Amino acid sequence: MSKSAAFSSAALFQRCHLGLRLLLAITLMALAGIASADSLTSVSRTSLPTLPDSQPVQELLEVDGRLMAVSGKQLWMLGKDNRAWTALDSRGLDLASIHGTAGNWLLLGDAQGHGDRVAQVRLSGNALITAAAVPLPTALQRAQLTRLDGALYVAGSDAAGNAQLLRKPADSSRWQPQPTWPGAAPAVSLQGQKGSLYAVVGDDQAQQLWRWNSDKGWAQMPAIDGTVLPGSLRTLGQAHLLMQVRDDAGQTHARTFHTITSAWLTLADTQAAMPSTIAAVGNGLAWAAADGSLQQFEMQGSKHLLRWLDWAVIVVYLAAMLGIGAWFYFQEKHGNTSDFFVGGRSIPFWAAGVSLYATNTSSISFIAIPAKAFETNWQYLTNNLIAVVGLIFVAIWIVPLLRRLDLMSVFSYLETRFHPAIRMLASALCIVMQIGSRMSVILFLPALAISTITGLDVVWSIMMMGIFTIIYTTMGGMKAVIWTDFVQVFVMFGGAIFAIGYIIYQINGGVPEFVATAMAENKTQLFDFSFDLTKATVWGFIFLVLFDVVLTFPKDQVLMQRVLSTKSDKEAGRSVWTFAAMMIPGGFIFYGIGTALWVYYRDNPERMNPLLPIDATFPLFIAAELPPGVTGLIIAGIFAAAMSTLSSIINSVSTLASVDFYEKLKKDATPKQSVRFAEWIGVLVGLIAIGIALVMSRYDIHSLFDVSIELAGLLGGGFAGAYTLGMFTRRANSQGVAIGVAGSIALTLLCWSMNLVHPYFYLAISIFLCIVIGYVASLFFPAPQRSLKGLTIYKQDAV
Repeated sequence: MSKSAAFSSAALFQRCHLGLRLLLAITLMALAGIASADSLTSVSRTSLPTLPDSQPVQELLEVDGRLMAVSGKQLWMLGKDNRAWTALDSRGLDLASIHGTAGNWLLLGDAQGHGDRVAQVRLSGNALITAAAVPLPTALQRAQLTRLDGALYVAGSDAAGNAQLLRKPADSSRWQPQPTWPGAAPAVSLQGQKGSLYAVVGDDQAQQLWRWNSDKGWAQMPAIDGTVLPGSLRTLGQAHLLMQVRDDAGQTHARTFHTITSAWLTLADTQAAMPSTIAAVGNGLAWAAADGSLQQFEMQGSKHLLRWLDWAVIVVYLAAMLGIGAWFYFQEKHGNTSDFFVGGRSIPFWAAGVSLYATNTSSISFIAIPAKAFETNWQYLTNNLIAVVGLIFVAIWIVPLLRRLDLMSVFSYLETRFHPAIRMLASALCIVMQIGSRMSVILFLPALAISTITGLDVVWSIMMMGIFTIIYTTMGGMKAVIWTDFVQVFVMFGGAIFAIGYIIYQINGGVPEFVATAMAENKTQLFDFSFDLTKATVWGFIFLVLFDVVLTFPKDQVLMQRVLSTKSDKEAGRSVWTFAAMMIPGGFIFYGIGTALWVYYRDNPERMNPLLPIDATFPLFIAAELPPGVTGLIIAGIFAAAMSTLSSIINSVSTLASVDFYEKLKKDATPKQSVRFAEWIGVLVGLIAIGIALVMSRYDIHSLFDVSIELAGLLGGGFAGAYTLGMFTRRANSQGVAIGVAGSIALTLLCWSMNLVHPYFYLAISIFLCIVIGYVASLFFPAPQRSLKGLTIYKQDAV
């Protein structure tokens, strides 16, 4: 190339680069300012009825979510409609001894205000039933009561004026002394929120907010700029504290403190005229004034409805997915099982690798990863970095072994290596877990997040994602699944990259401010080399990757089916390398979004909605801050993350049902019949998943999600151990493996019944038990007599 040509190319490149930067800047400037600085929540303020006896309110209480009032010797409860007070039978309880509440616990003491015992209460009709009181080790002045992680905490000052903090576990009546905040100032209020204890410490002239957790001990929070009124401190949502604060001018307003960003916010329309007693109620506070009147306010969130441009983007995306499915349907006609199940083994390695990443990155990750980085730091990103090492091992040792066998179902390996019964049982359990544990949750969680923010009905979100995925998956087979995954990754990344760029553009100071602030608060911390297995440490992630990536990958039909769709053994390994290469930048993008959200909301606390869960942080930003069209693009990205995983599972389950069961039971089945059966199974399992997701929308999602995690560990680990025994040992045989699988499931179920470990450990325990029990049991039976060539990682035959 001549110098002039090179100079022209360089100049052209510089002009194009400058033009792109200018276009991006103009676009962001044009879109900036769309989100106003107004608060996303409003305050609904109402007057409550006065007490029937017209007596002054001595104490307001909250017991089991109900507002109660003490006047004289009578206890009153406010009706759920806030219209009238009902007298409660409180015999056996000295009302003058009540000094505070925490859920269904009362702090009791003497008439001088010294707390000396706690008692549990419950409502039974119009009576308040009190259990036997649990005495404190010593009476405490200005005692405060709260709950945290099931335990009771009491703070106050002893007779000598020393600050005291006591803890009573849920399963014990013994009080345990805890370290107190620095200094000797008494506690004004005490509250537990999100694994930490918060104490307002000081007097009527100067107060400070302190936070305690097991990792860092006591730490001082930003200044209150006022004094917190006793009894007003309460939790709000998953990450906020709400309280009444009197400023230097003597005015009383409600303020919120965000426990993640440590940002304070004064709420409008919450002024209170000298409240004498305050209690939590609903999503706000209630108080009694000196004149006997009762007031309350509650915070209310707002919906951010999708605009027509957002709907247009979503419709175009869904139509594109159907178009890809229809294209491959008319191109292939599904004449043979190889085309439908493994794409005719003609998929380029780079497309298969991108599809692996899309399948592994579900909608749950799209929403939950930014929320995790927003709440903590980047330590969970360590899992991605270590997983890359695990995937390299998989690409070199495991993938070539299975790819050479020309499998369509990965469970065919278990039949060849051990016995047909092991194959069919493993395949059946895999189908049940994919439908019950993954598909329904993947459909429901993003639908719930989108509905919470935008008002788009959960049912419609589930139906849109589910039905469109069923259509293009059953029409186009594996090729449609992989190429829609390919498109969906770009939709997902496009929205995510724009989001992080837009957030940083909104931050005063741009990238330098973002980086400096995040690093100053350790929000980008990656590695923790401590040996505490209760934290996200490097050693814990190594343990997790070993069992959840390396040893589980061979039995994962959803992932392996992409590997088996490539052209050769070499390309199969390259597809995993591509997958590994995408994990690191993808992880930095999604964790970077969470950190950028933290910086943005620290500077703009009024743009948060305290009533939403932490996992809704990114969806809230998408709906409330981004311009029309871009919101639709990122919601399409959330749909894409869900649909890519969903289509992969539908195709994999239909493959297993056809190859492992239909073709086994119907010996004379033609390829066309097998494909047709798989298509109908794909429709059926998709509809079942939609049905389960719709049922989940009517019940407690948290308990169902926990059950799905437990099922995956309890029933899935044994067969991952069977693959390990088959590939890495020559001595393992069918009898020993069968005993190992059964034994691992039984012992893991025993651990589950006794609640010995966290559910996340069930998978690793099950795999480990299967390997140990299976190998030892194999020693009691004859070694395999036939050739194991190509079935283990060893190059030499074993006969």
